Amino acid sequence: MNGGLIRLREMLETLNPSESKIASYILQHPDEIIHLSVADLAQKSGSSQAAIVRLCKSIGFKGYQELKIKVAGDLHTRDPVAAGYQEIRPNDTVPAIMQNVSNNNIQSIRDTLTILDPNMVELAVKALDQARRIYFFGVGASNLIAMDAQQKFLRINKTSFSFADPHVQLTSAITADSGDTAVCISYSGETKEVIRAASLFKEQGGTVISITKYGNSTLSRQSDIPLCTSSTENEIRSGAMASRITQLNLIDILYLAVASRNYEQSVTYLEKSRQTIKQL
Repeated sequence: MNGGLIRLREMLETLNPSESKIASYILQHPDEIIHLSVADLAQKSGSSQAAIVRLCKSIGFKGYQELKIKVAGDLHTRDPVAAGYQEIRPNDTVPAIMQNVSNNNIQSIRDTLTILDPNMVELAVKALDQARRIYFFGVGASNLIAMDAQQKFLRINKTSFSFADPHVQLTSAITADSGDTAVCISYSGETKEVIRAASLFKEQGGTVISITKYGNSTLSRQSDIPLCTSSTENEIRSGAMASRITQLNLIDILYLAVASRNYEQSVTYLEKSRQTIKQL
């Protein structure tokens, strides 16, 4: 039972001022909150009890008690050795960069597991498994994720497409039908080209799965099956590092889950592709 601090951190920038004030106080004093009543927290954070209730709902919790339980879970499972997320700093040594980048990526994957809804993942796997055709939409760094996903799903004989050109993505979206599924990838959830492709795809009757950061984004609201990831990217986005790792990890989860549902067939096609490539 954890993920309270992660949700607060991920949604901090999207909260209204009163909710943001409470969230910031909790993030700065996580050990303290588990002993505070609603009235105590309102007083210490300079807010109101009503604002605390609204905050809990904004981040997806039923109430303050659930928030406290989730934060307590975070405190119980945190790694005392970890120094937290590290941004790029001037004149860092190579060993320090090696450690910081690796720790950030590991932490992002761990944090994603606490906010990723297993029920949504199950629905996504079912949609991908039953799809006649699968489209992976993304631009920039997210297109690299789309290309990786297409390559994986093709290897288990799932007809899949990804296109680097956003115009071609839109063209493919308007030719979809109810038997098709699209996976729309955008860390921010606000990439206009991907949002447009998702909208057109839904208009044709296709199923839309989104992969975005945690929060109330346009793309996640527009999708049939929203999947959320966590990452360390806030002040400096150096080539979408941590978000790329969490997205790739989620794609691997979806891919292996679909392959597992069709185990014998998947193994056969994987061996065929391995042998073919080996002969080159």
